[in-house]
Amino acid sequence: MSFVWESSVLAIIAFGILYFLLNKYAFGPLFSVMEKRRELVLQQMDEASKTREQAVSYVEEQKQALQQARQEAHNIIQQSQATSSNQVDRILEQAKAEANRLKDEAVRDIESEKNKAVEALRSELGTASVRIASKLLEKEVKADGEQEQLVDQYLKEVGGRS
Repeated sequence: MSFVWESSVLAIIAFGILYFLLNKYAFGPLFSVMEKRRELVLQQMDEASKTREQAVSYVEEQKQALQQARQEAHNIIQQSQATSSNQVDRILEQAKAEANRLKDEAVRDIESEKNKAVEALRSELGTASVRIASKLLEKEVKADGEQEQLVDQYLKEVGGRS
């Protein structure tokens, strides 16, 4: 095989022209499309990274909000338990005070009724004593014991009423 200079030079010139044409018309637009595609992929990766960070941040915020809501619910339950306990204590104190007031009032009423009964009894005894004295004065005073029988009879009458 022999080596021909002319065909090598011609092949180099053809290759140079082909390279120049490809560089001008094919490689430029091809590299431009590839660069645009690379930039689009990088942009989408940045957006995906930002979206992921936002999602992680949102999940953390939701966890904190849920924890805070649980804490507030726990505080509300404790407050309602304390309030109900205070209300129970207050109601019991009021009931005891009312019971003591009613007891004192009942004792006063009983004492008042007792005093009225004693006064009525005294009044009745006084009236009976006046009747006995008036009947004794109506009868003659005799020395033979009738007087004692009469007093006994009136005392029995008075004793039978009370």
